[in-house]
Amino acid sequence: METVIYSTHKFEKDRLLNANINQHNIRFLEVPLNCDTAYLAKGALAVSIFVNDDASAPVLEKLSNAGVKFLVLRSAGYNHVNLEKAKELGIRIARVPAYSPYAVAEHAVALMLALNRKLIRANNRVHELNFSLDGLTGFDMHGKTVGIIGTGQIGSVIARILYGFDCRILAVDKSENKMIRERFGVIYSDYETLYKESDIITLHIPLSSETRYIICKETISKMKQGVMLINTSRGALINTKDVIEGLKIRQIGYLGIDVYEEESGLFFEDHSEDILQDDTISRLLTFNNVLITSHQAFLTNTALDNIASVTIYNLNCFYGGGKCENEL
Repeated sequence: METVIYSTHKFEKDRLLNANINQHNIRFLEVPLNCDTAYLAKGALAVSIFVNDDASAPVLEKLSNAGVKFLVLRSAGYNHVNLEKAKELGIRIARVPAYSPYAVAEHAVALMLALNRKLIRANNRVHELNFSLDGLTGFDMHGKTVGIIGTGQIGSVIARILYGFDCRILAVDKSENKMIRERFGVIYSDYETLYKESDIITLHIPLSSETRYIICKETISKMKQGVMLINTSRGALINTKDVIEGLKIRQIGYLGIDVYEEESGLFFEDHSEDILQDDTISRLLTFNNVLITSHQAFLTNTALDNIASVTIYNLNCFYGGGKCENEL
């Protein structure tokens, strides 16, 4: 029985091989899964996909016709999968529910610090032998109000880190986390209060119909002038064009993103010799108060090892005929 792994990256292939230990017959593909590449799964019982692969209804139809019964996600998020269609076709799905909340949380805080202290600009200056400090003034994190939208595993780690900076921490979530409220002084509030009082807002919620474009023209207008906005969760949580307008009028003072709504086909690839066709991200790149990383918040040794081991475990469950606790 063969397993096809789409969107294989150099940083994960050896880890997947080591976790597999010759248990499964794996065929690695560098191409992403989409309507044009689904036929490559012919003969495979299981397919593994990454965060930007296309598992929409038409693609799932093609996978089913090719004989695929199992879809194994190498991610926690599953908004790129049509779950209803998969159920209709009898394709079972499992994910990696938590690979390292510390990796993503620490990256979010790194974006905050780099933007605040203008580390990228400072480093570039020094390499040009410009040791001037003009234009590099930041602010103390101590005493600042940070709004955390979503206090699941990642949001809770963010609260723990920011507590160490002695920040005032506001949070919004459907369910309150008693531990971070009691240990780190997190104050649960409503969106209106969080937008109004936060110096920094960081997003840690899944993408759904309810959360799509949660950051838009209307909500940006409610935020503090010069707010710092951080997104390491899902690109479509923010309306990028509205954020650009917010940057232009200085309503948003800093933007740090590790995810982008139209990142598929752009992130995880080398386009250094290409002409960038995406006008929206091209505009973002013109702001010196914007810091963009290409979906690398998860990229630590711990997270990659966990993703590989859980992926192989999920395959073991499927092929063994048992119920998988990571199944959707």
